[in-house]
Amino acid sequence: MGLITVDQEECIQCAICVEECPTRALTMGEYGPEATAAAACMECGHCVAVCPNEAIDHSLTPLAGQISITGYDKLNEAEAERFLRSRRSIRSYRKTAVPREKLLQLVEIARFAPTGGNTQGISYVIVEDKETLRKASEMTIQKLENDPVLGARYSSIVDAFRNQGTDVILRDAPSLILTTAAKDFKNGRENSIFSLTYLELFAPSLGLGSCWAGGLEFCALGEDSPMLELFHIPEDKVITGAVMVGYPKYQYHRLVDRNPLDVAFFSPEKITV
Repeated sequence: MGLITVDQEECIQCAICVEECPTRALTMGEYGPEATAAAACMECGHCVAVCPNEAIDHSLTPLAGQISITGYDKLNEAEAERFLRSRRSIRSYRKTAVPREKLLQLVEIARFAPTGGNTQGISYVIVEDKETLRKASEMTIQKLENDPVLGARYSSIVDAFRNQGTDVILRDAPSLILTTAAKDFKNGRENSIFSLTYLELFAPSLGLGSCWAGGLEFCALGEDSPMLELFHIPEDKVITGAVMVGYPKYQYHRLVDRNPLDVAFFSPEKITV
């Protein structure tokens, strides 16, 4: 079997698959689409997904593995806006542990996020052990304390952790989800951001809240991070992102405003005053 196969009886030669191929791996032949530049294919599955007649199959993204979305209602404009704006960064969590089934649902959705050139390449580590999470917070605080600039800037965070026993790094969240990627993978950080954004948007549908663990990332990112050993990250990988997850302790009742929109339509004529 080649890269693609075409059902001649179903193909109407509309060429939509050819037009939608991001890398121009397909061209239109006498009897339908042909993979004339197969090496350029990035396995995105567009050609199969866009065909109105299920006339094309792809050996790397098979039709049998794709799910029909025909008949599913899309969010209307108001629903989509409310959905996106209602996501909040959760920093207060209930002590209830998150079932592993729900944590797996989160990372299952995360892997469907768009990635540069469909490179994907992201793995996930789910941390639930309280002592390990405590050690991760402690390591982050230590790094802040040892940094002459950041130590002064975030002295209130260090003080809250040391003197008040408040975990301002992981907020006592019961779970932490890390993304990892190969050390030499140039899209690791960017693809992780896409993936964890999908995860965060999906979390409320499971009754969960989440928040980027930016403080921990300060200590976790990089090939020399001490957290690589703490989280048992393979030697050929690095940590590329971190999000805390748990059940929100409180519920938000309103949508919060942001700074006014700052936007301009570009004009080829530069206007000077």
